[in-house]
Amino acid sequence: MSQPATEYNPATFPMFGLDFSVLSEQAVASMVAHTVRTPAQGVGLIITPNIQHISLLPHNPALLHACQHATLLTCDGFPLYYYAKWRGKPAHGRVTGRGIAAKLVAQPALLAQHRLFMVLDSAETVRIAQDWAAQHGLADQLECAVPAMGFDKRPADMDALARQIAQHGTTLLFMGVGAPRSEIFVDQYRALLPPCWALCIGQGLLIAFGCVPTPPGLVERFNLEWLWRIVLEPRRLVGRYACSALGFLRAVIKDSLHRG
Repeated sequence: MSQPATEYNPATFPMFGLDFSVLSEQAVASMVAHTVRTPAQGVGLIITPNIQHISLLPHNPALLHACQHATLLTCDGFPLYYYAKWRGKPAHGRVTGRGIAAKLVAQPALLAQHRLFMVLDSAETVRIAQDWAAQHGLADQLECAVPAMGFDKRPADMDALARQIAQHGTTLLFMGVGAPRSEIFVDQYRALLPPCWALCIGQGLLIAFGCVPTPPGLVERFNLEWLWRIVLEPRRLVGRYACSALGFLRAVIKDSLHRG
């Protein structure tokens, strides 16, 4: 049975001007599955930054604000994790959005204690999510939404989505529409959202549901997921990854000089 979440202040370490959690993937998933947020605590925003997030921070004040006010930040991308280790930070491993999502989807009995809301990318993904929920007796607990393209540029659309999430009585929110839209939406509309855990996990649910192929074991072992994704979606990702890599390199140089 879920328990009310206590005020959660896990150990953190500073990097890129932010505070990163030392919790493992399993610890984060267990915390989310076993606890509910109280009205006094409000939204517990969980962000799993990769190099794209870090590269965007200097140019995106809304994303920076979201990261600064998140309940938990974790090292998702392997460059962040290895940089943290090089700096002597107490990072114990990568904590990825897809890893957290996979662990939660694999524990449907625990999720029965939650009111689930999934913001997804397509009607087909909604169908898959609903089939999964029905198979595990969660159909009554799950509601889904597919925001229209560009919803994050229309305040009326974001307001309506926040109210839909609140009306459902959501206690566990999965934001699967990609960075930085998910993170910014939750941060900017937290006053309308119900007390809940909000997981900004990008394609994490798509992978957990089997909509996107999981990388082979050797790819994961050698931290080549980025190359695997480029092979799957070269036109969409080559330019993005190149820009993100340059931005991340600049952030590393700046952070190293400030030692913060």
